[in-house]
Amino acid sequence: MSKVYAFHIFDRPDTQKLIDRPAPQPGPGELAVNVRAAGVNPVDWKIRSGALGTDLALPAPMGQEVAGVITAVGAGVEEFTVGQEILGPVVPGYGGFAEDTLVAAVDAVVKPEEISFTDAATIPVAAAAAYDVTHQIELDPGQVLLIVGAGGGVGLMAAQIGRVHKFTVLGVASEAKRQVVEATGATFIPSGDAVAGRVRHLAPDGVDLIVDLVGGQALREVAGLVTDPSHLISAVDPATAAELGGVGLERTPEAMAKITDVIKYGLVDPQVTSRYPLDRAGEALAVVEDGHTTGKIVIDMTAA
Repeated sequence: MSKVYAFHIFDRPDTQKLIDRPAPQPGPGELAVNVRAAGVNPVDWKIRSGALGTDLALPAPMGQEVAGVITAVGAGVEEFTVGQEILGPVVPGYGGFAEDTLVAAVDAVVKPEEISFTDAATIPVAAAAAYDVTHQIELDPGQVLLIVGAGGGVGLMAAQIGRVHKFTVLGVASEAKRQVVEATGATFIPSGDAVAGRVRHLAPDGVDLIVDLVGGQALREVAGLVTDPSHLISAVDPATAAELGGVGLERTPEAMAKITDVIKYGLVDPQVTSRYPLDRAGEALAVVEDGHTTGKIVIDMTAA
């Protein structure tokens, strides 16, 4: 048997717990993976809350991104072999907060030995999203990138990518995240009342791209600062972005491999700030759901 962390009732975090199941066996085109680390993301608690629909079979395994070792390959898989270290998004319904799970071969990337399992586990969802959101609209060196929600895992990665491309990066976050935002090379801007004025003071001619990782009113408050409304991208609130003339995040299949190479060569850091063992997955989820996370939180199978 193999353990997986699952929820049993929508919108009831008190029903989350470890359960036993047979180790998943790969179907055609799939890889069975012994999980070494799994990234924790806001989408995990949003799924449990029912905000993204309630058509999942219960109990529903949790977790979307993993890094681990291949233990079996399904029919038709030729590019991977047992024993390889890989990273990727999990096959829907199998969960990443688990001892064993499944990853589609087409979605997997070989983990470079230069990248730890904990860092690799942040790549399929968070780091790939940061890559896409900073490449969806191309900027020139020196142009101004404003990141709303710069202190989380995606925001910190997006800020570092902006630095690599020599953008002028402005990062909006809570005061508690000032140090970690400034460490990326971004100029920190405190969130809260009159944030638009603080941004305007630093960018009197407006900003060239807004990357939104918060949504709602926080997005509305700064939307008027972008010189071209179509250069507003929200990874979390595409409806509000569209209302304001912007767009939602467009995910691309090549982003995961590209950002893996960028991390491999040390150009950016996934900023893993906390590691939890599998039996404390609920605590990790609660920290992310609280909304005050700095950097990335990872379920680490070797953590005590």
